[in-house]
Amino acid sequence: MGVMDLFSKRQKRIRGQVPDVYQYEDIPNPLRVQIVHIVKDAFGKDRTGNDYPESAFKFIHESLCREYGVFKLHEYPDSDFQAVYDYFLKCKDYEKVIDVIELSFKIINTHVRSDDYRWNSIRKIEADDAIKELNLRFKEHGVGYQFESNEIIRVDSQYLHSEAVKPTLELLGREDRFKGANEEFLKAHEHYRHQRYKECLVDSLKALESVMKSICHSQKWAYNQNDTAKKLIDILFQKELIPAYLQAQFSSLRTLLESGVPTVRNKLGGHGQGAATITVTESLASYALHLSAANILLLARLEKENFC
Repeated sequence: MGVMDLFSKRQKRIRGQVPDVYQYEDIPNPLRVQIVHIVKDAFGKDRTGNDYPESAFKFIHESLCREYGVFKLHEYPDSDFQAVYDYFLKCKDYEKVIDVIELSFKIINTHVRSDDYRWNSIRKIEADDAIKELNLRFKEHGVGYQFESNEIIRVDSQYLHSEAVKPTLELLGREDRFKGANEEFLKAHEHYRHQRYKECLVDSLKALESVMKSICHSQKWAYNQNDTAKKLIDILFQKELIPAYLQAQFSSLRTLLESGVPTVRNKLGGHGQGAATITVTESLASYALHLSAANILLLARLEKENFC
C-alpha cells in the first residue's frame, strides 16, 4: 500500500508541526502500529499448505526469548505473531523495541527476499518496498534510525546520512575486498547507537585503515598489516592515489586525513585511560563516524577514477 500523503499530514507541514530534529528513545505508538502493518504485509498470511509466515514469527519469538533469557514475551498468546508484536507495542525499553524491528526486517531482507517463489503468492508488498516504507515512517515521525545493510543504523543528520554514510555502506557491502571494513563500520554504528562512544572511535578508525589496506592490496602496493593510519596515508600519497599535479592543492587533505579520525581515536579511544577516566562525548563520536565515512568514500572513488 505504501505511504499516503493525507490531508492531515499536509496541514501539519503547513503549520510547521513536523519534527525537524531526530530523537531516539521515544518510539511513538502510531509508528509502532505502522511498522506492524508493514511486517504483516511483507510476510503475508498463512494459507492452506503454506505456513511460512507463522514459522517466521515463531523464529522471531524464540530468538528474542533466548536472547532476553525468558520463556515467553506474552502471557497466553494466541500465536507467535501476537506474542512478539503485543510485546513490541507495549515495551518501554526503546532498545528492545528496535531489536524487534531489526530482527523482523533482517528476515524480510534475507529469507523472504531469497525465497521469492514461496512468498510471492501470500505477501502484499516486496522486501524493498517494506524497507523503503519503514525508513520513510522513521523520518515521518522524526525517529533517527534507518534500516541499511541489513541493520538498524542511527542517523544524526539526514544530509550526512544520505551523502556520506549510505553511499559508504553501499560501497563496502558491494565489494568483497571491503568485507572486513564493512563489518568494522557497522560495528562502529552499533557502538554509537548503544552509546559506547570509545568503541565507536576505535572501530571507525579500523574501518578506514582496512579500506586503505584493501586499496594497497588491490594495487599491489607494499604495506604491512600492522601499519598505522599515518603510514597507510603516506603510501597512498606516494603512489599518487591523488594525482601529483593536484597534491599541492590537496595538502590540506593530507592534514585532515592524518589529524582527523586517527588523532581523535588515539587521544580518546585507542589507548589506556591512565589515572584519569577519559570521557568521549556523543558529538566527538559522531564526528569520527561521519569523517570516517567521508574519507572512505573519497579514497575509494579516487582509486576508481585513477587506477581502475
